[in-house]
Amino acid sequence: MCESWQAIMIIYCLLGVTLALALYSLYLVWKAGSRPLTATYTYLLLGLSMAVFLYLYGTWVYLSIYSGYIFGGLLLGCCAGYVLRKHDHAAKPTPRWKKRSNVILSAVFILLSILYFTGTTGKPDTVQLSLPFKTGKYYVLQGGKGLPTNVFHFSLRGAVYAMDIVKLNSTGGRANKIFSRRLEDYTIFGDTVYAPCDGLVVRAYSNNPDNIPPSMNRGPKNTNQVLLETPGYYVFMGHLKMGSVVVKEGQYVKQGDPLGCVGNSGFSTEPHLHIQVHANTAGVPWYEAKPLYILFNGKGYLLDEVIRAK
Repeated sequence: MCESWQAIMIIYCLLGVTLALALYSLYLVWKAGSRPLTATYTYLLLGLSMAVFLYLYGTWVYLSIYSGYIFGGLLLGCCAGYVLRKHDHAAKPTPRWKKRSNVILSAVFILLSILYFTGTTGKPDTVQLSLPFKTGKYYVLQGGKGLPTNVFHFSLRGAVYAMDIVKLNSTGGRANKIFSRRLEDYTIFGDTVYAPCDGLVVRAYSNNPDNIPPSMNRGPKNTNQVLLETPGYYVFMGHLKMGSVVVKEGQYVKQGDPLGCVGNSGFSTEPHLHIQVHANTAGVPWYEAKPLYILFNGKGYLLDEVIRAK
């Protein structure tokens, strides 16, 4: 239980850091507008690069994705203020050490922002799937092309392109609170999962109870799941709700057939759907085969992106 609460504290800390750095980046851009560009360009560079990084990586969803949009609007306002404000030409110049530190930090944020789109795994092989949900707006809580956007999955064997998906409510959050102990407070809990492709059900069970957040005591070997096999790949979907799986091993399903419901079983602090895909390679266990990057209805999605069910 101690480790579970540590995980929740990490989430609160990340949210706090996101908000604090967001305010600081706005301050830097606004501060840069008080003096000529030649004197404050490093402050402007740091503020803008930090803001882009936070917009991409920030844990806005724990409040609402709209808070990220508000931050973007405030940034544009600060940029407009930078242009319109009168500059103080008599102000003291920025110390050389401060300029250097600003440039170094800016370079780090710029690199991380570039890696958000490119990842560190090169050009991945892809697989075309249908989104396993039919209505609503969903959110990539974890995902991406390896490091740094998919740190947790990258640490797992072969799961470098795995995705954790939650559902957004009407206010742009994934739950009624930043973190709730009630499973029903999470919008995705109980949502029906549909087959993202035609395939043979090679594993299907849902006898494990759902964790009460933030407990993860049951660990990764107690995940309710469905595993589909196709001639080219395997699709694994985990953390399903106890007693919800409606298919049986050996059954052939068509794309769009119901499989089960989203739950919180296994190594999971809150309800979400975990999905990963691996190439079907003879003589190799599915989870050790080459991982494939998922395209839902022809489009790939990265960390913090919104997926709209069609």
